Amino acid sequence: GVITSGIPYQYVREALPDASVLKLGCVNPLPKKMIQDFAAKVDKLYIIEELDPIIEEQVKSWGIECTGKEILTVLGEYSTNMLKKAILGIDEKLETPAQVPVRPPILCPGCPHRSTYYTLKKLGIHAAGDIGCYTLGAVAPLSVLETTVCMGSSISTLHGMEKAKGKEYVRDWVAVIGDSTFLHTGVNSLMNMFYNQATGTVLILDNSTTGMTGHQDHAATGKTLMGEEVLAIDLYKLCHDGIGIENTYVVDAFDTKELERLIKQETAREAVSVIIVQAPCALLKSNKPKPAYRIDPEKCKRCGMCMKPGCPAITKAEDGTVSINATMCNGCGLCAGLCKFGALNQ
Repeated sequence: GVITSGIPYQYVREALPDASVLKLGCVNPLPKKMIQDFAAKVDKLYIIEELDPIIEEQVKSWGIECTGKEILTVLGEYSTNMLKKAILGIDEKLETPAQVPVRPPILCPGCPHRSTYYTLKKLGIHAAGDIGCYTLGAVAPLSVLETTVCMGSSISTLHGMEKAKGKEYVRDWVAVIGDSTFLHTGVNSLMNMFYNQATGTVLILDNSTTGMTGHQDHAATGKTLMGEEVLAIDLYKLCHDGIGIENTYVVDAFDTKELERLIKQETAREAVSVIIVQAPCALLKSNKPKPAYRIDPEKCKRCGMCMKPGCPAITKAEDGTVSINATMCNGCGLCAGLCKFGALNQ
């Protein structure tokens, strides 16, 4: 028999179609009598749960003999094949008709976070990261994000680094956090930094939405989840006037020169500073795409500068020629601002 909960139930039904299964709808508190009755009816009991053995340890504490993490991992997601191999000893190889090309997750064309990460990489600055679209700053070619733990952890991670390693160490670091995540669990960590007189620069990447998980409005957008217009929280006033962080700034995400200047200035400062990097998410309906850019082959020197931000709309052929997919291009202009030869125009 098998006791399981959540998505592993589907794997169990596929891997062990003839097994008796107790699917738990509520895992806290566990239904003790139901589990005891089920265990008494089966010859061997397996507990199938992903990650930590929460159910397994509770069941064993009741004196019920069962098998779980002895044969299964505490890491990652399970699968039907994994359960077949662990329980039945059957190692089935999934055959695919063709090799599917790998497509890693990447920031969208026109994403305002791309210019921020490009600027950080140019300056050689590491980022303590958070949960959201901007977590993709860890992926090549940007490769700036060094840590991601949980929502709100970027600021507290930077604070911890400063306390453990000293003020000089964090001059090469910033914390990056989205606007919705900042309001969810970041503002408390920022208050702690300020109150404990820490040194560190926090970048609030304000794209006016909750981007990665469904574009829900939040307290700084001025709309409730029902679409009702309400008074929005002003991030600048919250940090500058509310918490009292004097060194609080607002900058356009695509103004890379000003952004670079502010990052240099604030990472050299022995105090808490906040840079609110603003530009709407490229996927918002209100953010209508501008005309696409094109490359003038006569002016292009094939230097590859426009490739460095990692925009998926820009591709490079084997002979070094660069082209822009007009369908994908959002017209943000980041690539054009990097070209010294004026080869990119709308």
